[in-house]
Amino acid sequence: MRIINIIGHSNSGKTTMITKLVPLLAGVATVATIKHMGHHIWELPKGKDTTVHFEGGAVATTGIDAEKAVMSLRTMDVYEILDFYAWKGYEYAVVEGFKEEGFSCVVLGDLAAKNVVMRDANAEEVFAMRDMFEVYVPKKR
Repeated sequence: MRIINIIGHSNSGKTTMITKLVPLLAGVATVATIKHMGHHIWELPKGKDTTVHFEGGAVATTGIDAEKAVMSLRTMDVYEILDFYAWKGYEYAVVEGFKEEGFSCVVLGDLAAKNVVMRDANAEEVFAMRDMFEVYVPKKR
């Protein structure tokens, strides 16, 4: 699985880039995404069964409807999520905003970073260079 990390300052266009990149990648491979939410907290729906399960101490809860599954995990470790994606056999993980992890990245704007593959590229350019991004190998834990 290759990791494509899109980083930049707030409002630099990261999410816009990803909304254009994901369909391009999905046309040729399986794609999963991870977003670093910074100071934002994802609210679980109050009173719903899966929320009650999670609040009760479950390490993972999943709600499945007719169209999708929604999972909450008691982890904030990006590597655990990447391990799961790799285990599932996904071919690309597009991650947004993990500036400190050192993943190969696309930088939008003037942010200083390591492992820069491209800077200020558009989605089509990133797609064309997709094989230049690092291959993630899960660590034995």
